[in-house]
Amino acid sequence: MVEDMKGKIRVFCRIRPMSKVELSRGSSPVVDCLDDYSVTVDTPRGLKEFQFDKVLGMISSQEDVFQDVSRLIQSAVDGFNVCIFAYGQTGSGKTFTMVGDKDLRNPGIMPRAFRTIFDIMQENTSKFDFKVWTYMLELYNERLLDLFVCPTDALSKKIEIKKDKKGLVFAHGAETKEAASAEELFALFEQGCANRHIAATKMNLESSRSHLIVGITVESTNLTNGSVNYGKLSLVDLAGSERAAKTGARDDQLKEANSINKSLSALGDVIFALSTEQAHVPYRNNKLTQLMQDSLGGNAKTLMFVNISASSCSMEETLTSLMYATRVKAITNNAQKNSESKEIAQLREVGGSDELTLTILSLFLGPGPLRAWP
Repeated sequence: MVEDMKGKIRVFCRIRPMSKVELSRGSSPVVDCLDDYSVTVDTPRGLKEFQFDKVLGMISSQEDVFQDVSRLIQSAVDGFNVCIFAYGQTGSGKTFTMVGDKDLRNPGIMPRAFRTIFDIMQENTSKFDFKVWTYMLELYNERLLDLFVCPTDALSKKIEIKKDKKGLVFAHGAETKEAASAEELFALFEQGCANRHIAATKMNLESSRSHLIVGITVESTNLTNGSVNYGKLSLVDLAGSERAAKTGARDDQLKEANSINKSLSALGDVIFALSTEQAHVPYRNNKLTQLMQDSLGGNAKTLMFVNISASSCSMEETLTSLMYATRVKAITNNAQKNSESKEIAQLREVGGSDELTLTILSLFLGPGPLRAWP
């Protein structure tokens, strides 16, 4: 909690148990969970130990994973910018952590977050009036695609990554849908997932071939004083880093893999620059890093899941992921509540006031970031 107050990005490590395929190939477990905060990897050069804010062992359930996430959902409803994302090699369990299994008997963070948002809203209906909007994108082969439109239309649609004056990132041109219930939000999510690019590889029967970004905006109006808060919850399921020799990627899949690795490399450059406090942070080198600019080194409360395999055959990738995640731990964000007074909210509702007028008025009517959604 102290680290959260300081703005440090929190990092959870989740260990995937050995699969039947790995066991049949004679692989053995080389990863061990020492306690709730420490994980070790048995390497040819000796035991390597890593420490994180939480370590979830091989028997951890989806409920265990979500237990410490729920208060971040509360922060989003309260008006903060929140980002939860999963990183790891292909087949390490990122999509299972974020989305769940195929028939959703074991739902992941995303569907659980949908339910929690509306549960929190229901508990506070006597104090606040709420509205919820969502967009859903995938970054596929260097292109940002809207998952709320059919794939053929998505190819011709132009989506631009922009920032408002307070540094909040949004996708200009993306289809934004309003949801009045958790069921409506989940139905929209299922619609988007059906349009996402997946394929079978040697490492994973349903490998994500794109980065998935779900953005949820929660507007809450205080019924007592009329002030308005705007929270943004970004849920990101990154595609897995992969080596073609291991995954058997060819032709289109090889192109996809190269694009995935290029974007993750750019993300690594941003993380390195932030963790070593360099003057220049190369956010603009890739669409993925532009999308995550307010989540890494920005104004979000951010939680990273690093997903790793316990298998000896994935030891090198596991070490790389853990070192990557260790750098993320060193990054500090500056999370601030997005709020505006009743008067500013009313002026914006009218729609006739420019940003300069609103900025001047905000100096007199009280502090707080101004809303700048497309």
